[in-house]
Amino acid sequence: MRDELNEPVSDLADLVASRLCHDLVNPLGAIGNGVELLEMTGKADGPEVDLIRDAVRAAQARIRLFRLAFGGAGPSQMTSLREARMVVDGYFHQSRISAVWTAQDDRPRQETKMALLMLLCAEAALPMGGTVRIGPDGSGNWLMEAEGPRLMVDEGLWGVLRLDAPAEGRALRPAEAQFPVLLRSAAALNKSLNYVTDANRLHMSTA
Repeated sequence: MRDELNEPVSDLADLVASRLCHDLVNPLGAIGNGVELLEMTGKADGPEVDLIRDAVRAAQARIRLFRLAFGGAGPSQMTSLREARMVVDGYFHQSRISAVWTAQDDRPRQETKMALLMLLCAEAALPMGGTVRIGPDGSGNWLMEAEGPRLMVDEGLWGVLRLDAPAEGRALRPAEAQFPVLLRSAAALNKSLNYVTDANRLHMSTA
């Protein structure tokens, strides 16, 4: 967190997202520590404590991913392979979606940001669950393959990635923020986004 807060962020929205995630993760950690202490002293036992513990872990996992996906990403920052895998595994731990981070090494933070936003877009297309694999190819472009039953790709929404325009016929909802942010993130890396669908499969790549 320290590097993220010290490195200047030019985009106000990125700065706000980084600040919110940073300030929320500490109290959540304190709650988790409190639950562990209660369990160690034997003062708390039962499904209620399990529910609190699981909810805290789920919230922490979401904040970690949102910090990387929506927060600031300086050109000199890196994301370790360990952190990227931990964030992805934690976010989808209790999900119907099985996600695999196929990168084999540390990656620039800006690339990680873009890739996580791609995952969030895929999540929106898999309401019934499925599988997603994402990683870089030998040329430095990112490839994502998603598959699942009842794949839902709203062209009015997904067209934002191609047209840099509002979703056709309606304003974007908060749950769809990853689409325009992904477009901006890719542009920062001089990348374009392409996607194709085939039955229950979605393929997205950068170029």
